Amino acid sequence: MNKIILKFLTIYFLLTLNLFSNPKVDVKTAILLDFDSNEIIYELEPDMSIYPASMTKIMTSIIVFDLLKENKLSMDDKFIISEKAWRLSQSGYSSMFLMVNDEVSVENLLKGIIVASGNDACIAIAEGIAGSEENFADIMNEKASEIGMTNTNFANSSGINDPDNYSTVRDIAIMSKYLIENHPDYYELFKETNFTWDRTGGDPITQGNRNPLLYKRVGVDGIKTGYLAVEKYSLASSMKRDERRLIAVASGFQTKNTRSTGSLKILSWGFRNTDTFKISKKNETMFPVKSWLGKKTDIQGITKEDIFLTLKKKEARNLKVFLKYNGPIRAPISKDQKIANIEIYVKNDLVKKVPVYASEDIDKVNVFKSLFMSLNYLIWGDV
Repeated sequence: MNKIILKFLTIYFLLTLNLFSNPKVDVKTAILLDFDSNEIIYELEPDMSIYPASMTKIMTSIIVFDLLKENKLSMDDKFIISEKAWRLSQSGYSSMFLMVNDEVSVENLLKGIIVASGNDACIAIAEGIAGSEENFADIMNEKASEIGMTNTNFANSSGINDPDNYSTVRDIAIMSKYLIENHPDYYELFKETNFTWDRTGGDPITQGNRNPLLYKRVGVDGIKTGYLAVEKYSLASSMKRDERRLIAVASGFQTKNTRSTGSLKILSWGFRNTDTFKISKKNETMFPVKSWLGKKTDIQGITKEDIFLTLKKKEARNLKVFLKYNGPIRAPISKDQKIANIEIYVKNDLVKKVPVYASEDIDKVNVFKSLFMSLNYLIWGDV
């Protein structure tokens, strides 16, 4: 009997140890980010400088998406293919197989970049937008600085060999979040598993997406693989389960297979070991706050930022959220006036304090009703 109990306790201990220990992945650098809370769930040398290889194409796509969103570019616009772009389709690199002097639409070039990982398509779109790839790289770096990528420099649009094209997994996670958050409709392109290019002067070419996790039906819907001989294999990936999304970026896998299994292990570990709680959605979630001498007895409070909190599953039972204010709040109350605070505790520790603002104006009642309400309060204590 004692042996059975000992065996059970040993198994329980091993399962518990596995549940809360970090994922065991043979990789140089990695990071796991919760999309909503922006909290880092796991990291391994996240600021190590790497060559991002084809993960560079995420930023190339972002520049195009920004221009499309601003109506400065159309999916139907066409760019003429230069000899420089065409040569990349002849040199053994990932390619869309463009033909020199052909005219190709922005839509096809984007699919060539995102699905087929075409370096030729990157140059074609860079030259079409900025006149040269060098000019386009300047635009990429301006955008990187704008969104908070502090350890990145882009030297080209594709990520092919260049010592001045470098980044970190932390910066690539920031870039990936920007992509998904600001261009959710265009992000749908990243989950397409194949692209057929009906090229000029030849039979159509169909290529599959190089992201191996898209084919596993586990909720992964992006983002981009990478490979350079000096960097080995890398992958920026994103998985969504129900309403929750995680972003993983890892570089330095030794093989394609470990890139796939390792990235999936990191993502699955994050979902298995942590939960993210939605406390408030900015300008949407309403918090009722009592008002005094106002034409409404309650005023609806809002936050001006999303509030999400990511916790280890074992900590979730210790989460407490309070709406605190000195009230009732005396009218008149102006829209956007601070009226309360949300205080979030884990156990007895205050982990976050966020202001709550009035979502509307509340006028004061007239003098007669004000007098009546004041007397009522003095007698009954009822506001």
